[in-house]
Amino acid sequence: MPLRRLFATAASVSILVSSAGLASAQVNDDGEQVIVADSRLPVVEIYGDRTSGQPGSVSSVDAETIAEINADHPAEILNELPGVNIQMNSGQEHLIALRSPVLTGGAGQGSFLILENGVPTRAPAFGNVNSLFEIHHEVAEAIEIVRGPASAKYGSNAVHGLINVILDGPSHEDYADLRLTGSTLNRYRADLTGNLSGTAKVSLSLQDDAGWRDFTGVEQQKLSANYAFDVAGWNGLAWMSASNLNQETAGFLQGYKAYRDDDTATTNPNPEAYRDAQWAMGAVRLSRELGTGELTLTPFYRWQEMEFAQHFLPNGGVEENGHDGFGLMSKYEIRAYDPVTWRIGADVDVSSGWLKETQSDPFGFFPGDTRFPTGVHYDYTVDTTMLALWGEAEWEVSDDLTVLAGLRGETHDYDYSTDAPAGPNGRFLVPADREDSFDLLTPKLGAIWTPGSGDISYYVNYARGQRAPQASDLYRLQSQQGIAEADVETMDSIEVGARGAVLDGALVFDIAAYYAEKENFFFRDSDGLNVTDGSTRHQGIEGQANWILSDQLSVDATLSVAEHTYTFDRIVGNGSEIIRSGNEVDTAPNWLGDLALRWTPTDRFEASVSAEYIGEYYTDPANEQTYPGHTLTNLRLAYDFAEGLQGFVIVRNLFDLNYADRADFAFGNDRYFPGEPLNATIGIKKRFD
Repeated sequence: MPLRRLFATAASVSILVSSAGLASAQVNDDGEQVIVADSRLPVVEIYGDRTSGQPGSVSSVDAETIAEINADHPAEILNELPGVNIQMNSGQEHLIALRSPVLTGGAGQGSFLILENGVPTRAPAFGNVNSLFEIHHEVAEAIEIVRGPASAKYGSNAVHGLINVILDGPSHEDYADLRLTGSTLNRYRADLTGNLSGTAKVSLSLQDDAGWRDFTGVEQQKLSANYAFDVAGWNGLAWMSASNLNQETAGFLQGYKAYRDDDTATTNPNPEAYRDAQWAMGAVRLSRELGTGELTLTPFYRWQEMEFAQHFLPNGGVEENGHDGFGLMSKYEIRAYDPVTWRIGADVDVSSGWLKETQSDPFGFFPGDTRFPTGVHYDYTVDTTMLALWGEAEWEVSDDLTVLAGLRGETHDYDYSTDAPAGPNGRFLVPADREDSFDLLTPKLGAIWTPGSGDISYYVNYARGQRAPQASDLYRLQSQQGIAEADVETMDSIEVGARGAVLDGALVFDIAAYYAEKENFFFRDSDGLNVTDGSTRHQGIEGQANWILSDQLSVDATLSVAEHTYTFDRIVGNGSEIIRSGNEVDTAPNWLGDLALRWTPTDRFEASVSAEYIGEYYTDPANEQTYPGHTLTNLRLAYDFAEGLQGFVIVRNLFDLNYADRADFAFGNDRYFPGEPLNATIGIKKRFD
């Protein structure tokens, strides 16, 4: 197959197919090694953010890779991709970074858009910093990550990027897949998928984790199902997903480098902490030819509730929250005339959410400290409506050059009411009933150039990302804040990149450089105070490559070099919190890397070893405290005993390194979530036809 044709179907969809598992090396009739696109590419193209030939940075992981990693936590999959740094906390808790610092609070909730089959899993105003534990990653057909602001197709919350988990539709065969695993950390999991003759697929995942730290057991159940159909000229796929999480949660270890002591690492200073969370979503994707174009309609409904102890705050307390709502995503794609394709769409999301925070135990930093009163701090309901119109034009200027322009406009309306008394309550401020509205306008302009043989494509891409404030940004205030200070957060980003294949297709690569500036950055500082008008700068280079050394050996590598800095000054009155323009944003490593060597000596046996590098980073905004970084090594062995029967062993933290999944400096203390010690997972996979 000519290489130009291969990249027309693979590299041009903006996916580094080989290192993401979406392409494979094969030998043609002439004995030459070529890269062949996987049949799953159309799934990513249908549901994903990018379509063929569009500029921008995107990586994807396919079903085979997801199964090989056998992740107990989605971070174990996603951290192998460039520009991604998901920190695991306790149990299934986590914080996300996509071409960004690790973000918490409203910024962590609203800066990353999480999708399932292209549909947001949360309403725009009710995000969740732990949103990845709701999705069914264990049995996903693919996971797609867009780094940087997304296209005009997606709006609020796709500021630093998006994560799209794709649940494949049923295939045209009957089968059942079973995967059973157990680990030396007393963590057990079962994943079962059944496919029925091309019409329905059902998947169930169960996890029972005793917890390697004291009082940290986790029980989690996930269910997903989809059904393919044709009716009245419409091609349809209906799907639903649901998850339930019950976990005992460990708190931070406190004290300089406390994670380095084996005995201390297993302790839990907050044995009373817990998190209970339930989530469900259903949607129907309908497509049909209409006139000279294709119309796609996706109505959806989602619901969630959660209760957890706020172990990460000194005063503690319990938060209860939830929301539900429905919406419709629509797209009409038409090739107006030969070189131009138009896409237009309209979206609506109508939701209602609530939050209640209660503190039962007295707390103070010093005798007479009345800033943290017992009782109800917040108890409010917010009804939200989001309306959006968007459009894209893709112009094939020539055989070598394609230009894409897009624009999206949104309006967000909030109707807030409180059952707690309005006014100050110690450190907390409860706004009176009110209504708020925010407008967003996000343009995009890019070009992709594939000269000559088509082996390499070059692109440039400008995009703006915006997010309306989270409900908690607006109505969960503190006494030093004014009412309605939170505004629309805006980030303008430009990137240039190249992707393609060299060495006769043996080396597939993707490299990108970016620069972005963000205004109205809303975040919580290390004293727990809200900052409403921050600004930051983000710049870096990311690379990803797959090199097929022989028919038995291949190497996958990613590397990210970045600098995330504050571009404003702030000094709290007592000098306990200092931010100066030019300081690096805390929890933002300059270096991230992943290197994996895969060896397949026979058709039945496979071995791989990988190393994940996290560079040094500051843990406070003043850049006075640091975490030194770490390198983790993992090993995987797999053997096919028979057709459809495989046994495997995964050894994580091979050299038993003492490290921190998350390092933090807050309230005057070094704080850590220690990483897991050396552990092994043993499992089997069986297909029943």
